[in-house]
Amino acid sequence: MDNRNVIRFAFTVGGFTMLSRVLGMVRDILTAGVFGTSLAMSSFVVAFRIPNLFRALFGEGALSSAFIPVFMDSRRKEGEEAAWRLARRVVTLVGAVLIGIVVLGIAGMSAALLWPGLNAKAAAVLPLARIMLPYVFFICMAALAMAVLNSYRKFSVSAFTPALLNITWILAVLFIIPLTGSSPARRIQALAWTVFVAGAVQLAYQLPSLWRVGWRPGVDTDWRDPRVKQVFLLMGPSALGLAVNQINVMVNSMIALWVGVWAPSALFYAERLIYFPQGILATALGTVLLPVLSDFAAQNKHREMRAAIHHGLRTLLFVMTPAAVGLFVLAGPIVQMLLERGAFDPRSTVLTARALSFYAPGLMVFCLAKVFVPAFYALQDTRTPVKIGVCGVMLNLTLNVASALTLPEEWRHAGMAFSTVIAEGFNGLMLAWFLRRALGPFGLRGILLGLARALGAAAAMGAVAYGAERALTTWLYIYLPHKIAQIIGVPAAIVLGAAVYFGLARIFRFPELGYVLDALRSRRKPPVPEPVL
Repeated sequence: MDNRNVIRFAFTVGGFTMLSRVLGMVRDILTAGVFGTSLAMSSFVVAFRIPNLFRALFGEGALSSAFIPVFMDSRRKEGEEAAWRLARRVVTLVGAVLIGIVVLGIAGMSAALLWPGLNAKAAAVLPLARIMLPYVFFICMAALAMAVLNSYRKFSVSAFTPALLNITWILAVLFIIPLTGSSPARRIQALAWTVFVAGAVQLAYQLPSLWRVGWRPGVDTDWRDPRVKQVFLLMGPSALGLAVNQINVMVNSMIALWVGVWAPSALFYAERLIYFPQGILATALGTVLLPVLSDFAAQNKHREMRAAIHHGLRTLLFVMTPAAVGLFVLAGPIVQMLLERGAFDPRSTVLTARALSFYAPGLMVFCLAKVFVPAFYALQDTRTPVKIGVCGVMLNLTLNVASALTLPEEWRHAGMAFSTVIAEGFNGLMLAWFLRRALGPFGLRGILLGLARALGAAAAMGAVAYGAERALTTWLYIYLPHKIAQIIGVPAAIVLGAAVYFGLARIFRFPELGYVLDALRSRRKPPVPEPVL
């Protein structure tokens, strides 16, 4: 697979991921209208972090990243049947561990709820976490299924699977939650049950595709298989790093809840808006890169690995830079247009927009790990990203505590958002340094030159978009209701800004624009030459 095809596959996955993000945006708009930035919503956000911790470890995080290279190596060297035996053994072991975690977790949380000294915030979080904990089993099995399908380059099915959570969630908010009455506690519990059901739906959806590529159900407890041990040895360091990272997320959520009952919700909505552009291409490219880079690594094709990394990173930065600038300058209008209705009041808008403004620059650094980490995993080096990640987590936690203790109350969560950006930037730079030592130069000068060009064009775009939004909405307010004026004015400003950015890219012949257009047209061109410093 040449590097243009990597980008083309990334856009294919990105199309389905965009669908999921659009559905996720609809989901968040509906949820914000029902719950706003209330204690009920913040409790749900904190509780949802608990199953996500185990999903990162046993799902699309550590286990999947360790499993794909070993599974593909087994297919290449030992044949399909041996690879499927490995898959059954891993699934059996992981399934048994997950069932144990769910049973013990539910028992522990039930006991904690009986403690007479439990404070009100914990009493709001634990019942929701107890309902959602079984989601861990289904979503981790679904994530392993996604890993197998990605190794067969069946990217479309696995890319659509996350959308099923959003579809189930939307249906629940529209049709189920209104039947639960006006009690916030009952409504948020209905939302927690929705998450549980969505996990089962995501797993069931992938089973027919798994059957078609050769999977057959079965239990295999031969865990002495050297390949099984290899998977879990590779997983170990990564799991440690992810565990530290997810514990950091949990601690940060608790810090946010301490800052104010509104803070976890405001950060959640801002994160969701950041994940929208990030997921369209960055997550999609990371999904495609891991099996592709694993294939190159298995054949010792380091030249092709360097070229794929160079090509992918330049494309990501070209797309993410204007998105970061746009979200920064239009944070307030975007949040107001999308979310301000029902329980999401003007104060919620201000708090969420502050967090979004400070998250926005992170789009240019969040994508670094999406390219570099799969390269380390493809080389079966899980230790280096973990060591760097642990250092980044410590930095992030330190900065978050400093923000919570020193900033004005309603700016503390914004400081926490920017702390995440700083920590991710540190991670990205360190990953680039160590990957260059492992693989050799992958064209850093070309990447930095492309970033400088993108920043210049994005600055012009941001100025035009900001001015256009202010002028258009002010004029439209005279003739139309405010919400209608926003729905017209904000997207128009975004489109105008995008036209300026891509127009400048075309005028000054940015090569990254050619990469994007080529991927969109699915047109084959000569392979990308080896990048040099």
